Order: sequence, then C-alpha cells, then structure tokens
Amino acid sequence: NAYGVANTTARADDVTYGYEARPCNKLSTGAILLADILPALVVKSIASFLPLAKHVRVFLCVVAAAAGFLLTAFATVEWVLFVGVIATSFSSGLGEATFLAYATYFNKNVISTWSSGTGGAGIAGSLSYTGLTELGLTPKTTILIMLVVPALEAAAFWVLLRHKDTDKPAVLEDAKEKVEEIDYSTLPEEERPLENWGQRIRYIPSLFIFMIPLILVYLLEYFINQGLFELVYFPGIWLSQSAQYRWFQVIYQIGVFISRSSVNLIQFRHVWIMAVFQFLNVVYFTFEAVYFFTPSIWIIFVLILWEGLLGGGGYVNTFYRIQTDVPAARREYAMMVTSISDSVGIALAGVAAIPSHNAICDLPVPDRLL
Repeated sequence: NAYGVANTTARADDVTYGYEARPCNKLSTGAILLADILPALVVKSIASFLPLAKHVRVFLCVVAAAAGFLLTAFATVEWVLFVGVIATSFSSGLGEATFLAYATYFNKNVISTWSSGTGGAGIAGSLSYTGLTELGLTPKTTILIMLVVPALEAAAFWVLLRHKDTDKPAVLEDAKEKVEEIDYSTLPEEERPLENWGQRIRYIPSLFIFMIPLILVYLLEYFINQGLFELVYFPGIWLSQSAQYRWFQVIYQIGVFISRSSVNLIQFRHVWIMAVFQFLNVVYFTFEAVYFFTPSIWIIFVLILWEGLLGGGGYVNTFYRIQTDVPAARREYAMMVTSISDSVGIALAGVAAIPSHNAICDLPVPDRLL
C-alpha cells in the first residue's frame, strides 16, 4: 500500500508551541493524494474495455508493483520517485478492477473476503513502514523489504487459487442451470449479456445507483483525511504533531478494515445514508481544524474510527449489492465500471483539499496554540 506509506511518513516534529502562525505544511497532503490516485483512475476508466486475459492483467499488476518499489527505493532524483508512485498506482487500479470482476465467478462471500483483505492492506501499509523505520531500518531498506508483497500476490494467484472459466458469463455458484444450457435470447433484455461497446456505454447510467453514493462517501472521507487531518493538532500531549497524524491514519485504517470485513454479518442497501453521516464528519472536522474546540484527542480518535467504518461500509456494501442484484451476465462488467467510483471520489477530494487546506492555514492562530 504505497499510498499508506506515503501518508504515514514522519513530518517535522514541533519542539515548542506558542505559534505566530498555524503549524501547517506549505503543500497539503492532497497533492500527494492526486499524484497517487490519478494513474489508478485512468486505468480503471479503460479497464472494462481492454481485451486482456486475467493472467496478463495480474502479471502487469505484479511487475508494476515491483517496479514501483524498486524505483522508489533507488531514486536519486524527484522525477524517478514520481514514476515509482505512478507504477504502484497503475498496479493498484488495474488490480482492483481485475479482481473485482473476477470475483463475480465465485461465491458471493468472495466480495466480503476481498474487501476485508483490502482493509487489512491499509493497516499493513500504514503500520509496516512506521514499525520497520522505528526499528532502525532505513526507508530504502524498508521499501525493498516490501517487494515480498508482489511476490505473495503472484504466488496466491497462480499457485493457491482454483481458477474459473471466464469465457462464459458468470453465474451464481448455486444456480440450477448449467452455463452452456442458458438460452439468453429467452431472457428479458436487461438480463442479457452486453455484446458490444455501444451496449456497454449505454448500460453505465443504470449503475449510477451504485456509483454516486460511493463517490460521495470517498469524496467526503478523503477530504477529511487529506485536507483536515494534518490541521487537527493537540499541543503538549504525549504525541508529537507528526505522530498524531500517523496515528490518525492508522485508526482510520482500522475502522476501514472492521467495516470491510462485516458484510457477512450485516448489510446496508442504502449506501447514501453513509454519505450523509460522512458529510456530518466533514462539518465537525472542519470546525475542529478552524477553532480547535475538541477537549481531548480521544474524542478525535473515536470520530476517526467512525469515519473509517463509514468508508469501508460504503465500499463493501456497494459491491455486495452488485453481486446480489445485478444479472449474472452483466455482473463482471458492472464490477469493473463501479470500481472507478472510489478513485473518482478520492481524486475530487484531492482537488478540494488543496485550496481548503491553504485557506484554513491562513486563518488566525486558535487560542489552544497560543
């Protein structure tokens, strides 16, 4: 999780407080977010139209991830670092679109385990970098150790997984008909396979019921994470400003992991409700970043956990609904198209976070920092 590593790296610690200006970075972490998410957004946008076999796609994911780690570890100039970020972002975007689509050929519980794994990746990404560097390893050595991740991905896909035939449309595992016995001409128009690009493009608006709520959830939560987290600060406690920021990210990832692992226990059909609650979080964290009114960091910890629960819940329930509600012949395509939603929301959040961060940084210093 290169994004998790990038956003949990240490920033300059404050040794004193009594600020004449707010303790802000000149550049919001929203800029880092944009650099990381835009390549993934592009590849997700075209993934559903690429006639690449799943084995080719996964091979490209593994190679791009490994290349990203190597470029980042050995970079001596800034542009090489950006190429490394682009490579890992490409791997992430292509991998998400590919694996979500492939999951439609398996039991619906695979969506739950996939979502749980992606939630766990957030925790692993944020904790592994922090933990290994705290043990005294250099950033270069830490990143090289992370090469084990694409190696494990390759082993899991080509050694452990029992592959499905993707030459025919996906059906539910417990369907009574055999795939080869289905006469799609007898089915209603909305349940038939999409046979050409024109049909696929015309089908996209019907997926907005899944896509728009998920876009809003991610727009709001990543606006908090990348526009407001680094502006929320409690001076004089046992954690430095940079340590507070890192723990905000870790607690957020814990919330995401819990909710992404919960769909087999509880399901929510109306993801838009999560977007409403996430908007309330935005309001609270905005006022906190401006006025510093929350009396204890523990309240912030709880709210961040809640924010992560909403984000992970929105993700897993969206794709679970597609797995259960979309006709089998169109489910694979629906998964790939809808997978773009979180990236769209994150990209919009990055754009909104930069000017918002700068505007708050220009405000008068709150009393808690004087």
